[in-house]
Amino acid sequence: MTEMTLTKTRIRSGVWEGVLSGSADTPMIDVQHLEKPISGVTVTAVPDRAGEWLVQVPVPVELLSEGVQTFLIRDAATGETMQHFTIITGVAMEDDLRAEVDLLRAELDMLKRAFRRHCLETAG
Repeated sequence: MTEMTLTKTRIRSGVWEGVLSGSADTPMIDVQHLEKPISGVTVTAVPDRAGEWLVQVPVPVELLSEGVQTFLIRDAATGETMQHFTIITGVAMEDDLRAEVDLLRAELDMLKRAFRRHCLETAG
C-alpha cells in the first residue's frame, strides 16, 4: 500500500488547498476543528496527474475568533493526521507562542555560547 502525502499549496479566499498524492481511489478526508468535523471539504482528481487529488477545505468564518485556531486534516479510513493548518487572529506577535519559542531558542543559544566560553576559560 502506498503512503498518501498531503502537501499544502495555498490558502485563498478562505479556502485551504493542498494536493494529496499516493491514492488511486478517491481518498476519504476528515477535517476537524476542536474535535468537531468541518463540512464542505472537497476532494477532486487533478487532471492529467494520476493518483493526485486537490483537497479544498473551506474555513468557516464562525470559527475565526481571537487566538489560535488549528484544523486537523486526517485520513478518514485510518484516522491518521496527514496535515494541519493554523490560523492566528487578533493576537500581537509578541504574544504568539511561536514568537515565544523563537525567543527561548535565541536565549538558549546565548547561554550555550556563554557556557562553552566559561568551560574554555576555566579548563586552561
